Order: sequence, then structure tokens, then C-alpha cells
Amino acid sequence: MALVLAALPIVVLLVLIMSPWPRRWLPMPAHGALLLAALLAYGIQVVFIQAGNAGEASSRMIHAAVIDGVLTALTPLAIVFGAVLLFKTLEISGAMGVLTARLRVLSPDPVAQLVLVGWAFSFLIEGLSGFGTPAALAAPVLVGLGFPPVRVAAMCLIMNSVPVPFGAVGTPVWFGLGELDLSPEQLLSIGFKSAAINAAAALLIPLLALRVVLPWSVIRPRLRFVYLVILATVTPFAITALWSVEFPSIIGGVAGLLIGSAAARLGLGLPTHDAHSPETKPNSQTQPRLCLAVLPLLGVLVILAATRIGQVGIKGLLTSDHPAARASLGALGEAWISPSLVIGLRDILGTGFAWKMPLLYVPFILPFVVVSLAAIPILRMDRAKVAGVWRETIDRLARPAAALVGALVLVKMFMLGNDHAPAMLIGQAMAQASGSSWALVAPLLGALGSFFSGSNTVSNLTFAPVQAAAADSLSLNLTGLLALQTVGGAMGNMVCIHNIVAVAAVLGLRDATALSAVPTIDGDSPDPGGVAAILRLTAGPMAAYALIAAAVGGLAMAV
Repeated sequence: MALVLAALPIVVLLVLIMSPWPRRWLPMPAHGALLLAALLAYGIQVVFIQAGNAGEASSRMIHAAVIDGVLTALTPLAIVFGAVLLFKTLEISGAMGVLTARLRVLSPDPVAQLVLVGWAFSFLIEGLSGFGTPAALAAPVLVGLGFPPVRVAAMCLIMNSVPVPFGAVGTPVWFGLGELDLSPEQLLSIGFKSAAINAAAALLIPLLALRVVLPWSVIRPRLRFVYLVILATVTPFAITALWSVEFPSIIGGVAGLLIGSAAARLGLGLPTHDAHSPETKPNSQTQPRLCLAVLPLLGVLVILAATRIGQVGIKGLLTSDHPAARASLGALGEAWISPSLVIGLRDILGTGFAWKMPLLYVPFILPFVVVSLAAIPILRMDRAKVAGVWRETIDRLARPAAALVGALVLVKMFMLGNDHAPAMLIGQAMAQASGSSWALVAPLLGALGSFFSGSNTVSNLTFAPVQAAAADSLSLNLTGLLALQTVGGAMGNMVCIHNIVAVAAVLGLRDATALSAVPTIDGDSPDPGGVAAILRLTAGPMAAYALIAAAVGGLAMAV
């Protein structure tokens, strides 16, 4: 009974947004479905789980978790706001038109464009930032090139899986597994095994991602180019993982982007003539010069690198959370702020729950808002254009805000209750069902954590102890099992609801609209849907990723 109640909100959520039986109110828009699923999970906690566990999850704990979820939603919402602001600035100023025109000059080939932006560029951004930033940066550029928006969103989510274990300078490994008291040698072993499994998956996953946007007849003649860029990325990625858990995705992304750009310029592995490149309407606005148009994106890259790489010395200044000022909010808790503009709320409802948000470290003010403001004089935007940017950005956030609040409250409800938490009950049921075959199922537990939370780091923090206990009780290789957990957390990002909501918000997609006003490249009519359509497009590739992880994972368990 407890397992059924634990899984019920997720089942209801999937039925609401992906119902195969359309009714007047089905399928439901994601923001409404997520709020209802969160309300159901809250009701189950209050009525059943609390009563069934002798008050372990007290009423105050449940309500504190709800408050924590609402506050936690501010982080992805701030990132979405910043990303939308930047790309509306580039779009309305005409800079986006200049950038996409330059990409066409580099290569008019659609596969080259998708691989360079959706794979290599995203690989680098994931290594620097994480937080869902890669899809938010890459997807609008590809839409600007004329590719259909929802298919681009799905493709970017699928491709942004291989580099995720080393995202945000390796945070999922060194921080996500930090509670297990592992030695540096064990962390390196986990990192290399994760990189090896993901490198094997990279031989298929980018192709599945490309197939979401393009027909196989277009991809097949360009396979040499595709694999050149893939290997140029994952080879240094895996080699770097032998000595570092911080830099594999950064180094792999840089190598893939440089080699891929050179190959595209020379036409290596690409047909001489291209009849499939999507067309965009000419931009009638006065466009800035290329050197000015590219400055905002270069500024984003420089700021991300400077603030993420610890050796630069800025990261610690932006994340210091020693309070400089405090204010009591009564029963709600104690609000505080640090000199680094880290804000937080402690002891929520007297339960020990705490929330914090580093305003200067989360990719919001730095780099997106600062770069967008700096771009106004650089791109010579008048007041009317600036007002249009801010108006459209704010207008775009209402539904994503509701969806993200619902998603994060749902996450907190699933994580509440220690060993009796719904997420733990589902994980334990998976472990019991698999028995000695646990290594085949372990990646799915990591994916489950990412599906709930949208974070490989949070998935590792939540389920790495379960994996460690399974390794001990079943006499399995600890580093191999934790590598499978980390790989699972990476592939789960493809289907995480709040990641999907975030990239849909950046592209301005709505559940009630079509996938795109533009037909797909193979001439098919656009499919109806929004968040649900993206989820359908990403579910198959994630299943393929899970099969690869299970197959290759046997090697990780043996060494």
C-alpha cells in the first residue's frame, strides 16, 4: 500500500500531461498538472504517510517542506528569466540574426549546425555551469537557424546527458557523492568509470537526438562528420577523467567545438551540396556587426568560466554564506543575507529545514542579467527595444513559474520522511525486485532521482547511500555501482519535468500550441503538444541510454 501511495502522484502526473485519451480537459497543461500532482503528494503525506509513521513526518515538517519547495523554485525560475532576457535582447537587437547568418557561413549543413551547437557547445556549457544552462543557451540559437522549436528542445535535452556527471566543474561527483566519505582515489575511479560508460553511450545518443529533428536520409551521408565531432569530444573527456573530476566536460567541450568548427568549415564528412538546410525569414532590422553581435555570448562564456573554475579564485567569493545580517520572521524562520548576496531562510517553521540561494553564483544576475544590460549600449538598442525585451521576458514567465513551483513542491514531498520517503520506498522496491541483478537496475534509480529533482547532484545526494548499502549487502563493486548511479542521474535529465518546463519557457512554448509553426525538416506536419510532446520525444532515447549503461556497466562492476 505504501509503495502504491508513493508512486501515485507520478502516475497521475503522467496521465494528466500525456493522456492517450483526449477529453475536454485532457491532456492538461504542465503547469496545472504539476500543481495537482504536488497537491496530491501533499495530501498523501498529511493523511497517510504522517499517520502511518507515528508522526515522523509531522505536520510542521510537511508544511516546511512545501515552503522549501516554493523557495527552491526561485532558482530555476531565475535562470529561465535570465536566459529569456538574454535571448530576447539578442533577438530584438538583431544580434541573433547576425549570429545565425555567421553559422550558415561556417556551414549551411543542418547536421553540422545541430552537432556544433546542440552537442559540442552544450558540452562546454554543461562543464562550466550546469543548472540546465546548456539547453537554455543552445536551443534558441538553433531555433533562430530555422529548426522546429519543440524538436530542438527535445534534441538539446537528449544531447545534454553525456557531459552531466562532470557538469558545473564536476559537482555531481565531488559534491554529490561527498557524503559517503570516499577517498580521492575512489572518486577518480567513479569519475573515470562514469566517463567510460557515457563515452560508450555517446556512440548512439547524439544520433538519436539528431533523428528527433532530421530524417535518417539526411543524417546518414554525414555520419563521418558526426562521429568525428563525437570522438573529438568524448576522447579527451574520458582521458581527462583519469586525473580529474572537475574538468572532463570542459576540456571535451572545448576540443569538440574547435575540431568540429574546423571540420565544418573544411566540409570534412559533409556533402558538397546541401538542399536540406532550413530557411529563415530575412531580418529587416538594422543588424549589428558580427564582432558586436558575438560579444554577449563571449561575455557569458568568460563569466561562467571565471566564476565556476575554483582556481580562478572568484567562486568562493560568490558562494560565501556567512551571514552579515539576520532578521527574524517569527514562526516562519530566520532570514539572512551574506556579503556575497547569498540569501536564505533558516529553521523554517522551527523544523530545521533551511533554504539558500547564491544570487551571484546561480546563472541569473551573473552572467545573464549583467550581460543583457551591458549589451544595450553595445548593440545600440533604443528605449522601445529595451522595453520590449523586458515586457516579453516577464510575460513569458507566468506559466513556467506555476509549473516550477508545482515541480519543486512535488520533489520535496517525494524526499520527505527519511527512510519512509516516497522516493526511498520506490528505490527500495526496485532493489528488492532486482536482487542480485541490482547492477542492471542501478542506473534507473539514478534516473529516478534526476526525474524528481532535475539534478544529477541531488540524485547522487539522495540515492548514493542506497547504492552504497546495496553494494555492501550484495558484495558488489562500490565504485562501479556509484558510477552507474551517476550515469543514471545524467540520463534522467532528459526526462526531468522541470528541465523540460525550463527550456520550453525559454523558447516560449505552450502546451496548447503546436510543436512549431514550421514543418519538420522531412516535411511532416508539426505534432501537437508542448511539455508532453518533449517528454515523448526524450523517453525513447533515455531508455536506450539505460540499456547501454546496463550493458557497459558490467565492465565497471568488474574493475
